[in-house]
Amino acid sequence: MSYLITLFEQHSYLILFIGIFLELMALPISGEFLMSYAGYFVFQGKMNYILALLTVFLSAGVGITVTYWIGKAGGYRLIEKYGKFIHMGPDRYKKTAAWFERSGSKLLVFAYFIPGIRHFTGYISGISKMPFRKFIIPAYTGAFLWGICFITLGKILGPQWESFHQAASKYLIVFIIVLAVMLIGYVAYRYYKVQVKVFFIHLLQRLIQRLKTIRATEIFLTFLTLILIGMVTLMLGMAQDYLYNEFTQFNKVTEYIIHSAIYTSWMKGLIVFESPIGLGSIIAVTMIRIWSKGHNRGLEYLLLAVSIAGAKPFHDTVLKVFAYLQSFGFVGKFHSANFPDFNATVLIIIYGTCLFLLVRHSPKNYMAIFGPLFVLVLLIGLAIVNIASANVLPSDTVGGYVYGGVWIFFNFLFFEMLRLVVAKY
Repeated sequence: MSYLITLFEQHSYLILFIGIFLELMALPISGEFLMSYAGYFVFQGKMNYILALLTVFLSAGVGITVTYWIGKAGGYRLIEKYGKFIHMGPDRYKKTAAWFERSGSKLLVFAYFIPGIRHFTGYISGISKMPFRKFIIPAYTGAFLWGICFITLGKILGPQWESFHQAASKYLIVFIIVLAVMLIGYVAYRYYKVQVKVFFIHLLQRLIQRLKTIRATEIFLTFLTLILIGMVTLMLGMAQDYLYNEFTQFNKVTEYIIHSAIYTSWMKGLIVFESPIGLGSIIAVTMIRIWSKGHNRGLEYLLLAVSIAGAKPFHDTVLKVFAYLQSFGFVGKFHSANFPDFNATVLIIIYGTCLFLLVRHSPKNYMAIFGPLFVLVLLIGLAIVNIASANVLPSDTVGGYVYGGVWIFFNFLFFEMLRLVVAKY
């Protein structure tokens, strides 16, 4: 790969064209690496953005077209002669070809983004006798999208390209495993559609029968418990990364992307949502809603008060635990004294608790969907503004959201159980 990079620096467009072409011929070359590196060259002014995109488009188009005609010219004869050795005899091949005829053209656009799949897309399309007119449009569209994504990404990352590539390779194997599981599930569904439908229908019937014997409150408590377990698991994972100072790459890449590609001046207006007026307004609306609802007022006011008033003691406790671990010799040096960020912790506690109380008894179903979605987008926007303008580390902000989430879901679960006790006695 190092030799290829050296050649790339000397003959950028030629190596980019040949590398993409050979990868689509099923050679072990990383097209994403070459394209993101080309984007880095665009950032440096060594390559032209439009010419780099055109090079990828032409190379990918030529490569997948050649593999299509190779598959169409000799593929089926190879299946007849050697298919039995790889469990792909003529009968099974006909079923595969029929499936690809129905769904293959739809998947061609996205096949480029799947390692190990794009290398054989052209061959399979040709072997399955897919008409060329049906093949060419999605195949070339996918080639263009593939190129524009990775070259633009390399251009945006600029000097942080190496950090991004190292961070991406760290999680590549996890991504491939998840993608493979999803692909296997999809293929299994296509082959065994009837059996899968029957299985899930029986499963759903048994589940409905079971739920008829369980009260809605108990289902809700189970749901809250599962979320709390997930949040605690995420919190412990982040604590481990913090103690071993493993947020460096994440912070560098996130900060660079926010400053160069995401943050714009109009986003400063979001600050009003974290001002005392904004936070006080949402708390006041929630208190009015609790009073107008007229059900378990005292309990819900108590939940609101405990969640918000407990934010500072909870945050201080977390910091004391980290300080104790440091004095105990658990770790040498922390990456930040502001982990988790107190401002982010308060934001998710106030907005999360108020959202829960507003949606909890809402008769309108759309509130349960659009309410959480709005708060999620708002919190992401506030995180971007604070990272860009207040120089808060991304890992500190994410930590604040996660740790604050643990606190509010613990309170939700506790007070819902308390609600059951009050209702019973």
